[in-house]
Amino acid sequence: MNDAPSDNALLSYAQDPSLHGGLPPFAAIDAEQVVPAIDQLLSDLRAQQQGLEKQLSTTTAPAYADVVEAVADITEPLERAWGVVGHLMGVNNSPALREAQQQAQPKVVLALMALAQSPALFAALSKVKASSSFASLTATRQRIVDKKLLEARLAGVALQGPEKERFNAVEQELSELGTRFANNVLDATKAWSLTLDDAADVDGLPASWKAMATTSGDAEKGPWKVTLDMPGFQPFLRYGTRADLREKIYRAYLARASDLDGGQHDNRPLIARILELRQEKARLLGFSGFSALSLATKMAASTAAVHQLLDELRTVSLPVAKEELRELEQIAGRPVRHWDVDFYAEKLRQERYDYSEEELRNYFAFPAVLEGLFALVKRLFGIDVVDDTANAARWHDDVRFFRVLRGGQPIAAFFLDPYARPADKRGGAWMDDCVARRASSSSSRLPVAYLVCNMPPPPSPGKAALLPFRDVETLFHEFGHGLQHMLTAVNDVDASGIRGVEWDAVELPSQFMENWCTDDATLRAFARHTDTGAPLPKELLTKLKASKTFRQASMMMRQILFATVDLALHERPLAAGQSAFDVHRAIAVDNAVLPVLAEDRFLAAFSHIFAGGYAAGYYSYKWAEVLSADAFAAFEEAGVDDDTQVREVGARFRDTVLALGGGMHPLEVFQRFRGRPPSTKALLRHAGLLKADAVLRQ
Repeated sequence: MNDAPSDNALLSYAQDPSLHGGLPPFAAIDAEQVVPAIDQLLSDLRAQQQGLEKQLSTTTAPAYADVVEAVADITEPLERAWGVVGHLMGVNNSPALREAQQQAQPKVVLALMALAQSPALFAALSKVKASSSFASLTATRQRIVDKKLLEARLAGVALQGPEKERFNAVEQELSELGTRFANNVLDATKAWSLTLDDAADVDGLPASWKAMATTSGDAEKGPWKVTLDMPGFQPFLRYGTRADLREKIYRAYLARASDLDGGQHDNRPLIARILELRQEKARLLGFSGFSALSLATKMAASTAAVHQLLDELRTVSLPVAKEELRELEQIAGRPVRHWDVDFYAEKLRQERYDYSEEELRNYFAFPAVLEGLFALVKRLFGIDVVDDTANAARWHDDVRFFRVLRGGQPIAAFFLDPYARPADKRGGAWMDDCVARRASSSSSRLPVAYLVCNMPPPPSPGKAALLPFRDVETLFHEFGHGLQHMLTAVNDVDASGIRGVEWDAVELPSQFMENWCTDDATLRAFARHTDTGAPLPKELLTKLKASKTFRQASMMMRQILFATVDLALHERPLAAGQSAFDVHRAIAVDNAVLPVLAEDRFLAAFSHIFAGGYAAGYYSYKWAEVLSADAFAAFEEAGVDDDTQVREVGARFRDTVLALGGGMHPLEVFQRFRGRPPSTKALLRHAGLLKADAVLRQ
């Protein structure tokens, strides 16, 4: 089908975004447009690819622009449209959109594989690499060529005959399985709820939770509806005094998308198939296992280097985590179960630091936090953020649109979708690119980002959402990703912003930004009581800072467990009769202070590794956290209270980590900023776990 209606907004945006001000016309896009638009764009791509291949076959010495820029030109229309579809799948999911996406997805996968496996394009790119003019290319363009050659090999360009056919079938099935996995998690999460109508059932729950959960409008009388999205689930485990209800809700959360939640959205067979196909893909490409394939494009040199880092952190953290568990059992007066941990941890936190999370959130009204964040990035990086929501089409009324200025000139923009909507928006928080920077002597396109969170919504119209401190950190985290996308100085689209950044370095700017959430000057800018306007008391700030090391070893071990399980699942095939859940339980023996429950089905909802980009790469959070903590230490060493020094170090961070992005290897970028290789010292110090000056070995 090559014809699409003239009023197809998705198609017109893809073909000529200038018709819509350069931004997706969300108000005019609907699910019915997806298949016709994608079909037309695929037809255009096939014709343009054939023309380009024919042209290159007669070119003896193709230039960089003849290949790399030309491929970008012909693929961008499809990328624009498919990017909008993927974005809407996450933030405005519907049965009609799912059906359209599922119809189009196999065709998109096949077209992109045909492009990646094009012998003519690979040969032309190889000629660029081998030419005498290669040395005259910028370092960024040389890196792009090298990465594209590697990507082509990993896409199966060298495969022939039955092997190539099988590889393509594997890629197609993996893409479909990933989408099904994510949809199952979303459906399972929104399918479960628990209605409570007795005030004793919600004893201990804060007023803000009751106001959000009430189904009658009466927060004190109820009934109240418990859901499995984070704003509904986490507070109940932290504050609910009914241990039996905490257990019921905790088990429901662990059972999502498995045989234990009714089996309608069971991801267990998908997990087994995904792991099997990934290992097959690795073998077809000549790798010992999928983890080796995954690390071929990452900053870490080998799985041995990853295990070394995890071992260093485990050695320091595990004994302390065990002691942290004993502290909870002392305050509980009995052995604690999984559903008791958050409850007694909050009691211990209040006892030790004399404040509650609920008390703290009164100082974090969302509008004020946002203003404080914008003030911080002006202080650090010399940029201004201005609201321009009135001039952008949005997918929901909660969404806002902002322009980023430097020296009064627009340099970027972003959409912000802050609140949870369990019915049609997936959980978690993320950043993605809407428009990537691309510039030449004749034209320039500014970057635009999507920033998505799942904060508790305002309790009522006209009232501000009050954020748990963790949501403040999450907002800063996602904005850090956005900064790397928006402040890029790279003109080549294949390496601008977050594009081309090795996956295990991509969390550097995001985790770096979290450190500013307890900075005195930053908090003074926005932490004011929602009712009185009084600033966050100094003693409360002191307690908040002190509590930053609270149970850090346990949190470290949680991430180490997930990273180790992820690697184990992808290093080698599962043994006969073994399931991914067996692997999880076995690894937990040496990596968890509480034994994993026999009925634990957490992996069935572990979208990061089964439906996202973290397969054999979940360790990236810790790998990048070493970099981010060490980067923040540069500000600490210069003096975070010295505005002159903060601006100077901030400019250096902006001009290296944020500006260079994928245009240079992340280790080189880091060393340009820091003046030396990264060290684990700052990470362990920030976590209160520093025992020795351990250095991350590359």
